[in-house]
Amino acid sequence: MHIIGMHILDVAIIISYFVIMIWIGKRLQERMRTTEEYFIGGRRMGRLYQFFLNFGASTDASQAAALSREIYRQGIAGMWIQYLVLFLTPFYWFTSMLFRRARLITIGDFFTERFESKFLGGAFAVFTIVMALFGTAVGYLVSAKTFMALTPKPAHEFTVEEKLRVESYHEFNQLRGLYLDGRLPDEQKTRYQELRNMDSQGKLGAFVSYVDPVYFYFLYGSIVCIYVLLGGFTAAAMTDVVQGVLMIIFSCILIPFGIYKIGGFSGLHAAVPEHMFWLFGTEALSEYAWYTIAAMSFANLVSIVAVGTGMQVMGSATNEKTARFGIIGGMMFKRVMMIFWALAGLLAIGLYAGQLNDPDLIWGYMTKQLLGPGFIGIMMIGVLAANMSSLDVQSVSLAALFVHQVYKPLFPHKSEEHYLFVSRIIIFLTIFGGIGMALYVKNLLELFKYFISMPAIFGAAIWLGFMWRRLSKTAVTIQIFVSFLIIVIIPNVFSSWDATRSYAPFLKQTQERQIVVETKALRADVEAGLAQHAGERITKTRMVPPYPLFFDRITREDPADPNSRLLGVGRFNAELWVLSWFGINFSGFNKAQLEATRFAFDAIFPLLCLIVLSYFSKPASRKTLDYFFAKVHTPIQPTPEEDQRKVEENAAHMHHFESRKLFPKTHWELHKPMKMDYIGFFGTWALVALIILLLWFVVNIGA
Repeated sequence: MHIIGMHILDVAIIISYFVIMIWIGKRLQERMRTTEEYFIGGRRMGRLYQFFLNFGASTDASQAAALSREIYRQGIAGMWIQYLVLFLTPFYWFTSMLFRRARLITIGDFFTERFESKFLGGAFAVFTIVMALFGTAVGYLVSAKTFMALTPKPAHEFTVEEKLRVESYHEFNQLRGLYLDGRLPDEQKTRYQELRNMDSQGKLGAFVSYVDPVYFYFLYGSIVCIYVLLGGFTAAAMTDVVQGVLMIIFSCILIPFGIYKIGGFSGLHAAVPEHMFWLFGTEALSEYAWYTIAAMSFANLVSIVAVGTGMQVMGSATNEKTARFGIIGGMMFKRVMMIFWALAGLLAIGLYAGQLNDPDLIWGYMTKQLLGPGFIGIMMIGVLAANMSSLDVQSVSLAALFVHQVYKPLFPHKSEEHYLFVSRIIIFLTIFGGIGMALYVKNLLELFKYFISMPAIFGAAIWLGFMWRRLSKTAVTIQIFVSFLIIVIIPNVFSSWDATRSYAPFLKQTQERQIVVETKALRADVEAGLAQHAGERITKTRMVPPYPLFFDRITREDPADPNSRLLGVGRFNAELWVLSWFGINFSGFNKAQLEATRFAFDAIFPLLCLIVLSYFSKPASRKTLDYFFAKVHTPIQPTPEEDQRKVEENAAHMHHFESRKLFPKTHWELHKPMKMDYIGFFGTWALVALIILLLWFVVNIGA
């Protein structure tokens, strides 16, 4: 028996999972008496909860889908869209300590206290809420697309429009293969361009699904909303333990079935082009050259401290040691899981290359093709769990931000019950507000690029705020405004205005190139008579299509009319536009270089602004700065009373810390590293090297 294309067993498994999550929230409801209990679990989270809380809060199915879709599109180098966080992990050793010692509930509290500015605290709260709505939308989108891929409509039920859409996609896919191999006949080039324009406008599809995403969004959001409203942060932490186990299952379950179907690891290498196994892509064939990955990593390093849940997750730990080991353990375990996601992406290339118009669908499509009844249900609750474990912590964090930075300053001296009630309203609005964003979102990749760079707008001020006394409120305010204009406002406004979308100087592209590559022959090459056996070294001609400088894509207004005007589609890269004012000509750049330039700008520009502007403005009062940095330099004490006494004592005698500074008698508050700093930082780098070695080993099995 099937319901909308799903076996009744799978439906029963999914319903049972939802019931258990709600039961956990209901059991914890009676504990919630104060906002501290509701928002950070009373700061009682030990190492097990910290491990799964960090793993769950930082991991969702959208990341697996984004990583797999990029590998499906670009080869193993595409995994760096997510895996670049591997190089950031050692820095969590310090951020976890700083956030726990700050003794605050939200990052908005940091801006309010450090810069004596309720405006900056409120601005961060609003910015984070908007960012989180997009993040919520991504979770909804991935879950819905996975469900859509699991519930395809059979061809005999297609409408005329649906049939034309699917048939046109398969025609486009065939012509694109000929074009990339440099074998597209001249008489078919016009038809190829027409179909390419239709694909850019989202008018082609590989299949049609029974599932309407809108109904799915509301059902899914309702379940998360119920258990979080009941149990708050503790419910999120406890369900994250269950959901963490499910995420492990969801990350691994496809691999054995896929390996068996493709004929083992040797079969994988015989089916996937050699360059798609290179960890760092080539400049000609990949968007992920080593310098692109370096620039993206730098931008993400500046951004990581501005993640809305950071202060809350680390602040919920009993002490800084628990926070440190919790985040390193949770994050490293996530990095191992990502290797399984990467392998799933490679299997997708070998088994289903060219079969999907939307790479975001690949996880659900593989599930449908490889797994049977029961296993599909387990996979689906794994996907749902992965998204729910991020959505629950995020919604509680946003409620905390709003109550502390926006609501309390406007309505002080209310009861704890009143603030809890307001918090629950914000959680409700956050979870369901993401649905509106999900209806607007179309492409996971561009959203992930936004998530890499946008938090740097506030992240730069957080990094310098913990390290440099001279950083001023005025500098932070101006930098946030200018950076937000360049990174957020202009890209979205220019991509919406017809005048800018059709403005000729904005429609410049790189040059189309034909290159020759040496590679191993695939089974398909043997069948085409290009080689005698798989693995033989052969040369191939490849076309590198032109790439827009300022937009994601360029298309004809009317796909069927080759003379209709050109239009830019997708994000407008304002960073490159600003740099072009200084005479930089990007027409000779390749796509990897354009991406690297964009992310380098997003990381460096805010830092430069802050440093320069701070020298022309006044910092916070000495009393405020002494108290803040006394907290940062004072380890967490066993009892709250002793902790408060120690901080106040150090704040009154800040000169005691002078000998421990790296740069004495300066505004820099960087202390000399201690033994535990060396062990944690370089020990984590050793784990990073070990994981890269493991990734290399997995990619080369059967080569």
